[in-house]
Amino acid sequence: MESLFAEQDLAETSGGNNFADIILPVPIPRMFTYKIPALLRSQIQIGARVIVQFGKKKVLTGIIGKVHNKPPQAYEAKPILDVLDIQPSVNPLQIRFWVWMAEYYCCHIGEVMFAALPSGLRLSSESKIQLNPNFNPETSKYPLDLREEKILEALENKDELSYEDCEKILGVKTIHPILKSLVAKEAILIFERVQEKYTPKVETRVRLVPELAADKNALQAIFETVQGKPKQESILLKYLRDVPVFQNPKLNENGLDKASLLEEGDSESSLKTLIKNGIFESFKHVVNRIEEEKAEREAYDLSSTQQAAFEEIKTHFESKQCVLLHGVTGSGKTEIYIKLIQEVLESGSQVLMLLPEIALTTQIVSRLRQVFGSQMGVYHSKYSDNERVEVWNGVLSGRFSFVVGVRSSVFLPFDSLGLIIVDEEHEPSYKQFDPAPRFHARDAAIMLAYFHQARTLLGSATPSFESYYNATQGKYGLTELQHRFGDASMPEYHLANLSADRKKNLLKLDSTRMMREKIQAALDRQEQVLIFQNRRGYSPYVQCEDCGWTGQCVQCDVSLTYHQFAEELRCHYCGYKEKIPQSCPACGSTQLTTQGIGTERIEESLSLLFPEARMGRMDLDTTRNKYGYQRLLDEFGAGQIDILVGTQMITKGLDFGKVTVVGIWDGDRILNFPDFRAGERAYQQITQVAGRAGRRDVKGQVVIQSRNPENELFDKVLRGDYFEFFRQEMFDRKKFYYPPYVKLVKITTRHADFKIAEKAAHALHREMANVQAKKIVLGPEKGIIARIKNQYQFESMIKLDRSGNTQAVFKEQLAKILEELQSRPEFRSVRWVVDVDQS
Repeated sequence: MESLFAEQDLAETSGGNNFADIILPVPIPRMFTYKIPALLRSQIQIGARVIVQFGKKKVLTGIIGKVHNKPPQAYEAKPILDVLDIQPSVNPLQIRFWVWMAEYYCCHIGEVMFAALPSGLRLSSESKIQLNPNFNPETSKYPLDLREEKILEALENKDELSYEDCEKILGVKTIHPILKSLVAKEAILIFERVQEKYTPKVETRVRLVPELAADKNALQAIFETVQGKPKQESILLKYLRDVPVFQNPKLNENGLDKASLLEEGDSESSLKTLIKNGIFESFKHVVNRIEEEKAEREAYDLSSTQQAAFEEIKTHFESKQCVLLHGVTGSGKTEIYIKLIQEVLESGSQVLMLLPEIALTTQIVSRLRQVFGSQMGVYHSKYSDNERVEVWNGVLSGRFSFVVGVRSSVFLPFDSLGLIIVDEEHEPSYKQFDPAPRFHARDAAIMLAYFHQARTLLGSATPSFESYYNATQGKYGLTELQHRFGDASMPEYHLANLSADRKKNLLKLDSTRMMREKIQAALDRQEQVLIFQNRRGYSPYVQCEDCGWTGQCVQCDVSLTYHQFAEELRCHYCGYKEKIPQSCPACGSTQLTTQGIGTERIEESLSLLFPEARMGRMDLDTTRNKYGYQRLLDEFGAGQIDILVGTQMITKGLDFGKVTVVGIWDGDRILNFPDFRAGERAYQQITQVAGRAGRRDVKGQVVIQSRNPENELFDKVLRGDYFEFFRQEMFDRKKFYYPPYVKLVKITTRHADFKIAEKAAHALHREMANVQAKKIVLGPEKGIIARIKNQYQFESMIKLDRSGNTQAVFKEQLAKILEELQSRPEFRSVRWVVDVDQS
C-alpha cells in the first residue's frame, strides 16, 4: 500500500502523458497501468470511467487514478478501450479518500472502488452471436442439423442475437450445446456487447403541434374538424384543460404524459388518429426517478435550551473539527440539526447526514424533507440501482446539496462539504462487516470531513464510549442536552423479576404480572405499547424432549431458528432452511418442543393475553420489501396497531405521541454476549428503546423483564447515570487493554478443512509475533461460531498501541505477511479476513 501512496499524484493532468493508472474493482493491491490511445488522449481526466480489458476475457469499468509517462516494467500495457465520461464521475478528493480507506482498513483500493460506485455506474457485458463472415454452408465440411439452420436463418435477417433470442427461436431452455456446436463448425462468432447498466427513465409524452398551440384561430378550426367524433374531442378538451395554451402557449412545450392523458378511459386509437392527422405529436422525455418535493414548512424556532446548545456547537466548531452532541432521547436534537444544515447550505456548502439504517428512520427523513424539499437527496440500499445512480449524478450536478443516507453515502461525489452529521453515532450498523472495506461510517465520515476541511457533528443519547472518551479528553467538543423538549419527562423504569413470578405461578406465556398490568392499563387508556425482543423468528431452536436433539444447520455450527409462519427451520447466518420434522430424526419421538423466545412467539402470546388488542410485528421478516417498514409505521402512527412487537428496528428514531409503555421482554439476553462491549451495548439498547415511551405530556413506563434484576447495569439504567457507567467501564478497559486505549484488529482465518484452517492461523500468529511494534497478539482461537457456510474459522486479536507509528508499521508488515502466506501452496485456498476497529 505504501507504493500506492508514493505514486499517488492527483494533481496531474493528461497533457502529453501516454499512460494511465486505472483503479479496477478487483482485490489487487495496486492500480494497473494502461496505454492511452492517441484518439482518446483529449478525453482522459482523473476520475473518469474507462473501459479496459483485464486478463484475457474480462472487460471492466475502471477509474483513472493517475496519468504519467512511465511504462510498466513487469507487463506490456494494454490500451484503454474507451472513455465513458465527458465529465468525471469521481473527483480527486474521493480518490484520496479511497486511498486512505484502503490503507487504514487493510484492504485494496479496488475493493473500496467496488463498494463506492453504484453498480449502475459499472458496465455489464452480454454475450452475443453473429455470423462468421468466412462461413459458407455450401462448402462447409460440417453438416448442420435443423436447429442450427434455424439459428443461422435468424442471423441472416438480424446482425446479432443474444442467448435469450436463440432460446426463444428454438423454444429450448439450454442453448449452450447448440451454440458450442456452431462455433466448432466455424459458423458463428461469439462476442461480448458491453453496455452501461444505468438507463434513464423515459416516458412518452404528447403535445399539440407547435403551430396550433401558437394560433388560436387554427386551434378553433381543429375543433370544427373533430365535431361528431366525441372520443377525439374528449382527448383534445382534456389536454387543453390540463395545459391551458390559450393563456400561455409555452406550457405546450412539456406536453402531457401519454398515460395520464388516457387515464380517464379515453381511447388510445383516437389519440393515434389525432397524431396521424397532425394535431398532436408524440415525443420521448427523460424524467427523474427521484421525485421532486417542495419544502412545506420553515424550521421551528428553537427553545432556549436548544438555542444555547446550537450556539455552543458553533463555538466548539471554531476550534474543533468534531463535536459530540449528547442529548437524552426526545431532547430535540433534530431541530438543532436542521438549523445547522440551513446555515451551511446558505453559505454554499454541501451537507451529508448519516443515519444508521434509512428504512428505520423514516420519520426523521420525512421531517427533513418538509424543510429542505428538492434540495435533499436520500441514498440507501432500498433504492434500485438506477435510483442510486440518479442520486449520485444529482450530487455531481449540484441538484442535491444535502444528502441523507446510510453508511455508503460517505462515497458520494461531494466536492464542497461543509458539515457531516452522524445521528445515533453509537449504532453498530454503521460498521460494515462484509465484504471489504470493513469500515466504520462514523470514523470514515470524520476523515472525509477532514479532507474537505468540513466539520462533523456526532449525535446520540447514549454515545459510544470511544466518542465520549475523545470528548472528555478535549479532542472533540462536547455539548449536552439533559432534558426532553417541552413538557415531556423521562420515562419511569420498572424491573420485573421473571424468577420470582415463576415461583409464585404468576408467569403467563413468558410475561410477568407487572408487564401484563402495564400493558392492560395502556390499552384501557387507548394508548400504544412497544415490545422489544432482539431475536426474530418464533423460537431460537426446536428440541426433542426425549433425546435432546436440536435442529442444526448443515453448513454452520449453529442451531436452526424456528419460524412458525413459514413452518420451517432457518439459519440466520447462511440462509439454509428445512421443513419442521414430524418426529425426531435421532430417536423417532414426536415430543418436539420449541425453546426460547423470538418476536413471532411474543406476538402470539400477547394475542392470547390481550385478544382485543390489534397486533403488529416489525422485524426483518415483515419488512423485507421496499415499503414494508413504512406500511407498519403508517399503521402504527394512524392508531391501527395497539401493540407493536419488534427487534432493534423499533429502538431507532420512532416518535409517536401515544406510546406510553415500552416492554423489554428479555433484559438478560441483551447482557449475555461474549464481547467487551456487551455492557455498553446493553445500556444503549435499553435506553434507546425506553426513549420511545412518553415523548409528549404523559409520563412513559418502561418494564424490563429479567431473571437477574440485581445486575449492576440495570441500576445504572434506572438512574440514567451514563457518566458513572462510562467511568467504571473505562477503568476496566484501561486495565485490560481495550479501546479506546488501544486499537483492535481481528483477523479471521477461514478454510473448508479444519486442520488447514488451524495450521494457517498458527502460522499467521507466529509471523505477527515477530513484527517489531507495540502490540499484544491473542489467539488463535476457534471462532465463537466455529463454522459458517462450511468454512471453519479461527480468530486472532491484536491490540495495538495508539502512540507513534505503531499502527502504520504493523499494517504494512501484516500486508507482507498475508501476501507471503497466501503464496505458499498449502495455504493458497485459505482466506484471511482483516477487521480493523472490530466491533
